Amino acid sequence: MGMYLVSVGAEEWFGEGEGEGEGEGEDEEEGRGRVASALNEELRRRGLPAYESVPAARPVRAPVVRGAGLDFEEKLVPPMDGFVRLCEEHLTREQVETLCGWTVLVPLSLEEAIWLDGVESGYTESTMVAGAPQVLALAERLSALVELPPETPVTCDNLDLTMWFLDGQAKALAATRPGPWAEDLDTAFYVALYLRAAQHSLRRGCPIVYT
Repeated sequence: MGMYLVSVGAEEWFGEGEGEGEGEGEDEEEGRGRVASALNEELRRRGLPAYESVPAARPVRAPVVRGAGLDFEEKLVPPMDGFVRLCEEHLTREQVETLCGWTVLVPLSLEEAIWLDGVESGYTESTMVAGAPQVLALAERLSALVELPPETPVTCDNLDLTMWFLDGQAKALAATRPGPWAEDLDTAFYVALYLRAAQHSLRRGCPIVYT
């Protein structure tokens, strides 16, 4: 259990997946379909192209190949207090909302986030859609501030980032690589999480959602 950030393939995004059974998974797919439809309606209203080019997800039974970069799945485990303080110290209120307040991240340039009022998404009754280029720019600023090390996992197929920070590899590196990132690993984790989520969304052209 817990909260995850995950990538979504075309079948789930458009609510067209053929699940193995009914229940929560089916409801979630229908919810994604409502988000996709409402987002496209709002994009058209703004004179922008609809978001239709979503790649297919990796087949459920296909093996996860670490480093392939086909999926994104990370778990929000550490406390966020330090990360929130970092954001508030170095970003405007609007920028903090763009970086941290979204419920759906899409690989589109959106100068202003799109609120889909009344459209549920994950844990919220309304959906905030942010553009990955805008989130990436903010996450890169924070990454430079904390001096995130190059050893930080880049592709996050199966909790790679979460395990790197929680299973001791980050702590071991911090002992020999001092710097702002090493002073608060929980904060560094969330900087890396949002950075990699935005990079993955742009690289694969897929949405990232909370689940």
